[in-house]
Formats: sequence, structure tokens, C-alpha cells
Amino acid sequence: MTARVVLLVTSPRLPVGLLTAAAWDVVRGNPVLAGAESELTAAVRAAGAEVTVPDGPPVPALLHAAAAHGAVVWLAGPAGDEALARELGLRLAREPGLAELELMYGSWDPPGARLLDAVEVMDRLASPGGDPWKRAQTHRSLAGYLIEECYEAYDAIGADDTDALREELGDVLLQVLLHARMAEELPDGARWTVDDVAGGLVDKMIRRNPHVFADDRATTLDEITANWERIKRAEKARDSVLDGIAPSLPALALAAKILDRAGRAGLTVPLPTVDAQPAPAAVDAPPAPAGGARVDPSAGVEPRVDPEARLGAELLAAVAAARAADLDPEAALRRTTLAYADAVRAAERTTPRRP
Repeated sequence: MTARVVLLVTSPRLPVGLLTAAAWDVVRGNPVLAGAESELTAAVRAAGAEVTVPDGPPVPALLHAAAAHGAVVWLAGPAGDEALARELGLRLAREPGLAELELMYGSWDPPGARLLDAVEVMDRLASPGGDPWKRAQTHRSLAGYLIEECYEAYDAIGADDTDALREELGDVLLQVLLHARMAEELPDGARWTVDDVAGGLVDKMIRRNPHVFADDRATTLDEITANWERIKRAEKARDSVLDGIAPSLPALALAAKILDRAGRAGLTVPLPTVDAQPAPAAVDAPPAPAGGARVDPSAGVEPRVDPEARLGAELLAAVAAARAADLDPEAALRRTTLAYADAVRAAERTTPRRP
């Protein structure tokens, strides 16, 4: 019977000892070798298995144990020990009669496991001895970066570039992790962690989706949306349907959001208009003509309108018309502006530059 070398790989992101039944059977029934002592080797020993850390090169030790016992297990380290697996595989390819190599997964990374790595790396960067720049930041100093990274992710979506979107979402996540790490150093009573952020999100997702996590019978998109709005109103005591809209939104997006909220609430509010105002009187009035009568400085002068107010009213009307046509004014302006930018670049290529 051919000897067997089992390369047992486990997830370093799960608690030690959390192995499959097949993995426990193989480590309890055969000698186990490992590259270094660890919490995992201690857990396996505590379960009654024999674990040895060889003094010399591991491949000869593995082949010797396999020949002596018929099977041996190599308990891979957190990184999977790829160099050892490669060396052992090449040796067995040259001498296939020595043993068979079997890869066994004792545990797998759950979905989202790399988020734990991201949290760990951020903790290292933002802790004493880490990155001085990150340690010098505040929530306020980072605010602009959060907006910038979100816009870059938005641009990747607009370009249908999913690879760029993946990268940009990582940059957004970096901002989330950094803000959460900084919050760990707030005073007592104000402190929170990335687990508080994730926990609050999980609770909100479950609470606002009773058609998935409870026995709510909502099935259509309209019913689901109505449920979402009802639950949201119950969660947040608000005096106005406009509460919760970020005033720092770009002006077009802010207008669209306000009009949408008012419309969903059934409010009919006329759009603002701009009334013409008479021209202001001159500071130094002309002297009175003979007879004592004075001339009205504004006589014969056309009333004037505040040009900024007029423009604002026209833009708001345009946003309202876009909403009525189920169009996104922000996206429309962006699309047209970028097309204009292309035309500018084309003109640059055919127009001599000014000296």
C-alpha cells in the first residue's frame, strides 16, 4: 500500500480547533508534523493527537514518517505553506513510489473573511508604530477623502468598469475602516468600533427587510418600498419629510432629493418664482429743480431681477421637469458636460496653443 502525505490546510480566520470531522479523524489517527508551534498545534495536541515540529528540513521528515507509519499529516501554517507543498510535489513527481500527496481542507474561509484581514491591517497602521499620517488624521480631516473616493466609485460605475469599481470600493472601505479605528480612541461613552458599525448595519438590514427575515407577505416592489419607508419612519422620529437629506449634496442632487421626498409625501408646493424689483434709489439724489419738485431716481428705469435668483428658479424648474420625465438631472448634466469636455479636447488638437 502506497504511503500517504496529507497536507492539512485550515483557515487562520476561524477559531483554532474548528475542523471538519474528516480532519479530526486524520489528525487523531496519524502522526502530525508542523513547521512551528502555534495555537493550532496546541489545540490538536489537546484533542489527543501527536504533533511534532521537526528540527531539520520538513520534506525528508514527512517522507520518513509516511514510510514508517503509512500516513502522515502536515499541519500547514496560516499562509498554507505553499513552498513546502511545491517542494514536496516536485520530489514526489520525480519519485512517485515514495508516497501520494493529498490536500485536505480542515476548514474554509467564510464569505467576507478577508474583511478580518483588512481590520487587522488597519489596526496596525493606525496604532503606535504604524503610519504617522493615518495617526495624525481626524474624522474632519478625512471627510473630503470619503467624498472623493465615493465619486471615483461612481465614475467607475458610469464607465461600466467593474475592475475599477472593485478597486474604488476598496478605497471607500479603507475610509470606513480608518474612521472606525479612530473612533476606538474616543473618550469613554463616545467610543465605538468597526464591529459596532457592522452590527448596526446587520440589525438595520434585518429590521427593514421583514419580507426576507420575518413573516411579512410583501411581494411587489411597491409593497417592499412602502414597508421600508414605514419602518424607517418608525425608527427615526422626524419633524419633516426632508429630515435626513444631506445638505452637502451637490445642488442638483439636493434639489432632486427634496422634490422626490415632497412628491412621495403627497405635498404640492409651487416652485419658487422671482419677482422683479425696482432699481434701488441712488445714494446721492440729484438736486431739486426750480420750484422744489424732486425727480424720482427710479422713474423710467426698468425693474430688475436678481440674476442669481432667476437662475436658481430656472434650474429648480428644470430639475422638477427631469423628475417628471423620470430622468436624473445630475447624470444628464454630467453626460452633457463630459461630452463637451471631449469636444474641448478635440478642439485643442486642431487649435495652435497660445504662446
